[in-house]
Amino acid sequence: MCKPHPFKFKYFFITISIAFIGCINSKTDPSTGVEDSVAVAALIRDSELVKPAVTEKKGTEIQKIHPDSLVAFARTLVGVPYLYASADPANGFDCSGFITYVFNHFNTIVPRSSVDFTNYGSELAIEKAKPGDLILFTGTDSTIRIVGHMGIVESIKNDTLYFIHSTSGKMKGVVITPLGNYYRSRFVKVIRVLDDIYFL
Repeated sequence: MCKPHPFKFKYFFITISIAFIGCINSKTDPSTGVEDSVAVAALIRDSELVKPAVTEKKGTEIQKIHPDSLVAFARTLVGVPYLYASADPANGFDCSGFITYVFNHFNTIVPRSSVDFTNYGSELAIEKAKPGDLILFTGTDSTIRIVGHMGIVESIKNDTLYFIHSTSGKMKGVVITPLGNYYRSRFVKVIRVLDDIYFL
């Protein structure tokens, strides 16, 4: 009995796989007429063949960043306008895009979405927050207790915490804001992602 040639079988499998992926990639949303370009990415991401990258809460590069340097660089971005889903200072930042850009300046990768910081770093009491820590908030609806906004603790003056962030509110851009009643109502937690040695 003849056995199938291994190279022919492999070629057949690759051909079928490409055709299958091509069909998924060309899926069109009938309501919009727009091709669903996310389908293949979702299939690959969710498959057992490709695992999503995991970012350690304290990688080597994060440990090298001094809080003063992080805050000083963040301050240079005050005035950059707000732009949803952007991490490009030439166009603007959303809140997590601002954080991403600041850390990328120090060759460090952090989560891109604010909600992905929910279990990132080490949580600490707000009274122990120091410049360089990250402060997390809900979105504009404070009744939904899911992280939807964030900033970098910029300073503590006269027992008031100030944080630097990119806001979509009235200021529409990167600003330094005191933690007043409005943001206290949206407060979720403070996290530390930089090395504790710098905060002693």
